[in-house]
Amino acid sequence: MRAVHFIDGSWQEGNPAIFGPMTHATWMASVVFDGARAFEGVTPDLDLHCERTIASGLAFGLQPPIAAGEILEIAREGVSKFANDAELYIRPMLWAETGFVAPDPDSTRFCLSVFDAAMPKPTGMSVQLSSFRRPLASMAPTQAKAACLYPNSGRALREAIDNGFDNAVVLDGLGNVAELATANIWIAKDGAAHTPAPNGTFLNGITRQRVGKLLKDAGIPVYERCITWDDVMDADEAFSTGNHAKVVPITKIGDRNLQTGPIYQKARELYWNWAHGG
Repeated sequence: MRAVHFIDGSWQEGNPAIFGPMTHATWMASVVFDGARAFEGVTPDLDLHCERTIASGLAFGLQPPIAAGEILEIAREGVSKFANDAELYIRPMLWAETGFVAPDPDSTRFCLSVFDAAMPKPTGMSVQLSSFRRPLASMAPTQAKAACLYPNSGRALREAIDNGFDNAVVLDGLGNVAELATANIWIAKDGAAHTPAPNGTFLNGITRQRVGKLLKDAGIPVYERCITWDDVMDADEAFSTGNHAKVVPITKIGDRNLQTGPIYQKARELYWNWAHGG
């Protein structure tokens, strides 16, 4: 896997050492990041991912030493170092170098990585209900895309894999569906698309927002609402949206098998057409 990184004003390859044992982020997890994609010669919503990097840093108490527009230009330069049709992950990151428990905002550093990452094929995934839950906004920095939130997602994902599933449906602190361990979740029922309403326990994903708008513009009813596990089990179809895989179907929920349906197929078609300039 080839990887390039913009750090301290220049590009490096491989896996350069940027954290030390005294770095605040190493032991106090003061790291935020974002993820964007390059594939088939396009970088959909790259500007919005750069803007969210800054927003996450500010929400976490960091002081970004760079503006979103500068991140965008660096990201484009990084992508240009690969073949035009390469499937890439673009990851800007901010972290604190010093601080006592609370990060010192003036010590904030920046790195942007671009690396090979194949797009998952839309062959369908299986999901189970996780025994773990997303924290409420009063319990964790859920308004940021923060690294400290991901060990909990990792627990949910590991539990699912150990049980023979690909991913997990994670509930929020009130017992309603929040998201998958690694992406936002959608269900379809009676010709309409439904997805959990943002309630501060999970990120209102950029791909999620884009797909919702595209479906609405295409005349498909879209409802952001409280969704229960029973709603998921009763769905006509299900799919996920997220940066890593974009739009992929869910073909098994617990012990129930599903077929890929027309709303998922429309969502993926609309997103791919939009990403390529349509």
